Amino acid sequence: MPHTLEWSRVIAAAVVVAVALVVAIALRLLGGRLTRRAGDTRWTWDDLIARLLQDLALPVALLAGLWLGAEILKLPPKTLDYTGKVLTAITVLVVSLALARLISGIVTGVASVRQGMAGSVTIFANITRVVVLGIGVLIMLQSLGVSITPLLGALGVGGLAVALALQDTLANLFAGVHVLASKTIEPGDYIRLSTGQEGYVVDINWRNTSIRTLADNIEVIPNQRFSDTILTNYHRPAQDMSLLIQAHVGYGSDLERVEEVVIEVGQEVMAEVEGGVKDAETLVRFHTFADSGIGFTIILRTSEFGDQFRLKHELVKRLHRRFQDEGIEIPFPALRLIQDGGAAPAGDALSQADGRGLTAGSSTSSTR
Repeated sequence: MPHTLEWSRVIAAAVVVAVALVVAIALRLLGGRLTRRAGDTRWTWDDLIARLLQDLALPVALLAGLWLGAEILKLPPKTLDYTGKVLTAITVLVVSLALARLISGIVTGVASVRQGMAGSVTIFANITRVVVLGIGVLIMLQSLGVSITPLLGALGVGGLAVALALQDTLANLFAGVHVLASKTIEPGDYIRLSTGQEGYVVDINWRNTSIRTLADNIEVIPNQRFSDTILTNYHRPAQDMSLLIQAHVGYGSDLERVEEVVIEVGQEVMAEVEGGVKDAETLVRFHTFADSGIGFTIILRTSEFGDQFRLKHELVKRLHRRFQDEGIEIPFPALRLIQDGGAAPAGDALSQADGRGLTAGSSTSSTR
């Protein structure tokens, strides 16, 4: 006997669905307000919870209204069973999407806290989304009555074929996970590869790493490259680092006085210039009897790799002015050439070498 619908039940079901839709819209608007309010706070977790409520409010309320409407209509058992399975599958999919966003947000937040900065590590977020959505799809298929055991077996065989076809992609994926797990580099670090690329790490995703150069350009490096190259991380073990600057003074200079002046200027620069480590000690180390003077190294301390250029700039300017005030000679490059029969007289700009005359200036002449 065919099943007939009573108009009273149809009207009641329509009213229930309409009420569910109104409630869903109201909950969506309320979730939007909660999300905006949560965005004004410094706590990250309330943002994630408010976003989860906003994502689930509309679809869950509407699906609940549809289910109640189907119950009120008193559909045939077989139709009601199919309807229940479809609504359950849709609910599982909606919840999976919301949970994927929530858990990926949690993973990103935890990674940012561990890095001590708001860095972007999309590789962890993407892996989390794929895993959660994969589990959700399997549960959805199971709710529809589809046996997932043969599907898992087929995925195992197909996964092997896919792994062979995507060797480079998978190598980059696992290389990126290994780099982050071992904390070799993290977003915000300044790195330099032996191949010449250098800059601040911006993002590490499933295939490549993006770095921002000092010229504000983006370089994209495959993750696998980090496993077969020498890498220098200027933010490890700490961001502050030593800054070595080379200089020379004339042989007639009082080296004790030179050291005192350089230390005074270095301490002044580190105390007054942004990026200097105020409590660090300025060191001077003489090391070379060079062609035109005595070479030495000035060792300062900078709080971060990018701050070194400002410190160098100020140190060179101030040290040059102080040397002039103190009468300390900064020597020009000079060579002493030996003539046949003895050294060339001082002040004589002309000498012979390999049959050609050389002068200290830009012109050349010859003698016969």
